[in-house]
Amino acid sequence: MKKYPAPYRIAGLLAAAVLSQSGAASAMSLTQAFDAALRNDPQYKLAEAERAAGIENKALGRSALLPQMQANYSRNKNRADLTQEQFGKPVTSHPEYLSGVSSVQLRQPIFSMEAWARYKQGAAQALSSEAVFDVRRQELVLRVVGAYTDALFANEQVRLARAQRDTLVEQAKVNDRMFVKGEGTRTDQLETQARLDVAEAALLEAQDNLTTALATLSEIVGEEVTQLDTLGASFPIMPMPAGGFEAWKQLALTRNPDLIARQYGVEAARQEVNKQRSGHMPRVDFVASYAKADAETLNTYTQESTSRSVGVQVTIPLYSGGAVSAATRQASANQLRAKADLEAQTDRVLVDLRKQYSAAISSVSRIQALEKAVESGRLLMKATTESIKGGVRINLDLLNAQQQLYVSERDLAQARYNYLLALLRLRAAAGTLSVDDVTTTARYFR
Repeated sequence: MKKYPAPYRIAGLLAAAVLSQSGAASAMSLTQAFDAALRNDPQYKLAEAERAAGIENKALGRSALLPQMQANYSRNKNRADLTQEQFGKPVTSHPEYLSGVSSVQLRQPIFSMEAWARYKQGAAQALSSEAVFDVRRQELVLRVVGAYTDALFANEQVRLARAQRDTLVEQAKVNDRMFVKGEGTRTDQLETQARLDVAEAALLEAQDNLTTALATLSEIVGEEVTQLDTLGASFPIMPMPAGGFEAWKQLALTRNPDLIARQYGVEAARQEVNKQRSGHMPRVDFVASYAKADAETLNTYTQESTSRSVGVQVTIPLYSGGAVSAATRQASANQLRAKADLEAQTDRVLVDLRKQYSAAISSVSRIQALEKAVESGRLLMKATTESIKGGVRINLDLLNAQQQLYVSERDLAQARYNYLLALLRLRAAAGTLSVDDVTTTARYFR
């Protein structure tokens, strides 16, 4: 039989070492992976920073309604030319003196449509930021669970590829023996050898895919991942809430954080219209000031003065070159755009909700069918083993049965992964996905 090149043998040994190191390294559970992602994932850190920046919009908007205080101080050295008439003749002098003014002013809005609009807009923007952060947190759950199950499925693919390779290795041995006895042909040997070479390449590719899947998960969690929990023997199907799809639809319309963020976006756009429209509205402020002057003017450069004032200031805009009207029209167009974006996103959410609901329902039937296929495969393995002992079957038959069992087990694992992801995506679309769902999903693994 043909000996394979060193790269094939080395890759196989490395893959075997990685996949069999459960005794040398503890497996990372799904909850551990998620906790690590909360600490280390760059996208989640970015979301946290965006949220921290966004919630400050509420304080910024509120500041427009609160008192504004400012203090001014100036000190100058002056040299003047002063001409005065003395005894009927002009006399010029050149006084040099220091002048200074210090003042404090308080301004409190009494009526300001712009300030009120800024306050409402800031509150809406802060709430929108919170909703967007909820979206990013749900996305992190889906990314971690998706990467975790992808790595596990890649491991299943390696196991199947190895079973296929081993089957062809045994087939090649059978062909060699039959050729020596004169019962086989050279063509059979070459055909099996060609298939074996392809199987070796497929195994290497599966091992590369497993390495890539583990690297992807490691990037998300910020730690090197080499061993994962696998699906447990028990896989209970969670009952769907009463009410069917309509119940999920109502949840999505009221709790989906992406829709909530866009609803607050519409409110922020509406307040932007009010803010721009306020350019035509009067503004009333309570103003109080205290000022102290020293040689404020040339005529009083030898005097000091103190003034105190309390009053109401009314500002009435008259004309700004059409800027207020243009800005109002622009803000109105942006408000219509925000409404259209909300409607479009609502349609996308409902389509995705229907898709994930159907996937969760259909996955149950597929899991049940594949569980029967796996059980049948195990019975076939047992029957083939007994037939080999009786001399009716050969090892190749056992390997074929084993390969068939591995295919069924791989498909069953994929169906279970798809079921778990469909449930999580369904809850994400409905806006009910939380950290507790990670804990619930982790119970399926051991």
